[in-house]
Amino acid sequence: MVFIWVLLIAVLAIVAWVISTYNFFVSSKARIKASIQEIGNQLKRQADLIPNLVDSTKGYLKHEKDIFVKLTEARKSINQAIESGNLQKMADAGTKLSAILPDIKVIVESNPEIKGSEVVSKLMDELRDTSDKIMYARRLLIDLSADFNVKRATFPSNLVANLFGFTEMQGLKTPEGKMEVDESEMTTPKIDLE
Repeated sequence: MVFIWVLLIAVLAIVAWVISTYNFFVSSKARIKASIQEIGNQLKRQADLIPNLVDSTKGYLKHEKDIFVKLTEARKSINQAIESGNLQKMADAGTKLSAILPDIKVIVESNPEIKGSEVVSKLMDELRDTSDKIMYARRLLIDLSADFNVKRATFPSNLVANLFGFTEMQGLKTPEGKMEVDESEMTTPKIDLE
């Protein structure tokens, strides 16, 4: 009688272990699939967000550059007029400066601190953040695939994997991985602020 109870407990323990191992493989496959989708999500974010940020930064820097170009031209005209000693050139330079002052005043009043370096710094922070998110999503996929494949290859869990037909997971295999991301979204954006 004791032998039957021991045998029954052993059978139940084996069945519980098989169910647990099977559930590990099923849940791991689902998490791997979700991590592939997260990589696609982050790549789409990169493809959508980065060009818009670059365009915004370019626009801001152009706006700021225009202020400095106007100021430099006016200063150059005044210096040339002073060096020449020609009263008419000095008057023309003064008129030129007077003509751009209202534009500069409006720009400076609406933006008392010119913050081009801050805008570029924010762009760089966003690029770094996006890159980190993509790297983390890829790292997660690599780790999940490795855990799945190690469990699939090691004894005795390989018996359950073979019994239920679990095959090796490929890990990071981007374009062929059936992600809903096209080639243009897979490329790292080139930043040109000119």
